[in-house]
Amino acid sequence: MFTTADFLVFAQWSGIATLVFAALAVLSFLVKWGIRFRLVGVTGFMAVLTVGLFALSLVPFTRTVIPGAVRFSTVYDSGATQAVIAVPPTITVSELDATLRQAANDLFSPGRLGRRDDKLTIRARAILHPEPGVSEPLYLGQVRRSLTEREDDQMVIELIPEHLAKLPQPTLPDPSSVTVPQNS
Repeated sequence: MFTTADFLVFAQWSGIATLVFAALAVLSFLVKWGIRFRLVGVTGFMAVLTVGLFALSLVPFTRTVIPGAVRFSTVYDSGATQAVIAVPPTITVSELDATLRQAANDLFSPGRLGRRDDKLTIRARAILHPEPGVSEPLYLGQVRRSLTEREDDQMVIELIPEHLAKLPQPTLPDPSSVTVPQNS
């Protein structure tokens, strides 16, 4: 992943290229080349590219990784105060807690439309298949966090124990069926 310093270097090189194309555009008008209007377009494009790269060099890229979180996918996001993530049905309670914290961090954006409560609610759900051809969505918990503060120490995580109990439990092998190889 590129750092802000990398984007600053890219912006400098793009700025130099913009100046070169601007000089070529001016020269093309003086000499009346047939591609003079295309050079004006290329110069304009390079200027926009340079400004974009410079803007990326100002914004720090930070992504916090919460230990123990599992991969999730966002299945609904209103762009305001509601979002739903999908987690695997094999998730444990500690993994669900970490995944909700990760989602709260990943889905935070100061550009979300807030209402009077200014809280983002992210619900976690898994899909169970009790019988073939039947799918049952099961909400496992939610996290509520501030829409205005990146580092929210008032974040509230609520888990639904009766729904967590419905998740399939991992089965351990029977110890009597496990064979240990003998060294000869």
